[in-house]
Amino acid sequence: MLQRKIPLLALLLLLTASLPATAQQKLSLKEAIQSAVENYGTIKAKASYAEASENLAGQARRDYLPNLNLSVQQAYGTANGQLGPQYGFGGLGVSSSGLPLPQQNWNAAFGALYLANVNWDVFAFGRAREKIKTAEQAAFRDKKDWEQELFRHEVKVAGTYLNLIAAQQLTASYRKNLARADTFRLIVVTRALNGLIAGVDSSQANAEVSGARIALTKAIDFEQEQANQLAQLTGLPAGTFQLDTFFISRIPAVLQDSLSTDNHPLLQWYKSRVGFSEEQSKYLKTFYYPTLSLVGVIQSRASGFGSTYAQNQADFSHDYWDGINPNRSNYLLGLGLTWNITQPLRISKQVKAQHLISKGLQAEYELAGQQVRAQLQLSDSKIKNALDNYNEVPVQVRAASNAYLQKSVLYKNGLTNLVEVTQSLYALIRAETDRDIAYNNVWQALLLRSAAAGDFNLFLNQL
Repeated sequence: MLQRKIPLLALLLLLTASLPATAQQKLSLKEAIQSAVENYGTIKAKASYAEASENLAGQARRDYLPNLNLSVQQAYGTANGQLGPQYGFGGLGVSSSGLPLPQQNWNAAFGALYLANVNWDVFAFGRAREKIKTAEQAAFRDKKDWEQELFRHEVKVAGTYLNLIAAQQLTASYRKNLARADTFRLIVVTRALNGLIAGVDSSQANAEVSGARIALTKAIDFEQEQANQLAQLTGLPAGTFQLDTFFISRIPAVLQDSLSTDNHPLLQWYKSRVGFSEEQSKYLKTFYYPTLSLVGVIQSRASGFGSTYAQNQADFSHDYWDGINPNRSNYLLGLGLTWNITQPLRISKQVKAQHLISKGLQAEYELAGQQVRAQLQLSDSKIKNALDNYNEVPVQVRAASNAYLQKSVLYKNGLTNLVEVTQSLYALIRAETDRDIAYNNVWQALLLRSAAAGDFNLFLNQL
């Protein structure tokens, strides 16, 4: 009975060992990109900045509206006056209008002031219009900044996703290589124990197994690094990802079409910076000119002091209603032109500085254009080389597999030595590694072309 249970127990242990240590997250490339767009902090921050700039542009449009101030004031106090100069520094002075009597008295009554004031800079040689345009250009710049960050992050996520696929494929290849080396080691050890070959061969076989195990550990470490980086970029919890590798088994349909970089998100962002600086320069120039303002005031006043208070200091009332009931009103309409004639002297230097900033931003824009066009040309070469390797790698793998099989059979029959078997094993490992990388490199080249052209759909539509 015990002998029957041992194989069953061994089978259960084998099945348990084959299960993954951690739960795998199923993640397609499109899901990874969508998660990155929704969760990555930099993208969310720049989206908020763009929205804030839109609101500031709306505020700039409303700044042209006239100022309308309403004021109601009710107070209780004395009304002593005195001849002489005074100035209320910092708004700390109290203005009490009344007669300059020969002595102080403490007669007090209620008073009130009701005021409506309109002040409107009706014309300032286009200053309000240029301020609105500058704010709108700032909103446009921040929107383009968000778009180029979004595009760049999508490309980065796709590249990391492809790197993780390659890492997982390399891990599988090295795991297969370890199993192959271990199986061959068992054959060598068995033959050495039976005296068919020298014992040193078993030591060399053990060393090969150890080397294969180290290579597998390095591949696993690289895979874990790529998985962790993908988790950071997508905002998903770190762990093991089960990726969609179906599209890697084929090559994209469209690779060598003519493309333009005119609408590249990065170039559009650089161009928007130039536009904002130029618009800001136009806005600063409007401060050279005067401002035409329209003002209108209507006010009503009330006082508990009577009209004969100058002759009779008893002509006042402590009654609240007598003090706040308006009995005198005035209005004022005015048109004023104000111009600080020294302002152009100060602003001219600021305008010149802004012009130089625009010149610098234009140089950055031109440099970015050169880099993007060079990257587009490089992507053509990358695609050609990747396709050449893609077509060549099956020949390499097939030849390496046949060579390893041949050397293994010859070794088992004592017709060759272990060194030649080991060399054929190295050739097979290199061929399998080249195969895993070659398939992936075709898609990496397409991603590079998509990044250079500024059109991520060029890559996404081939999935």
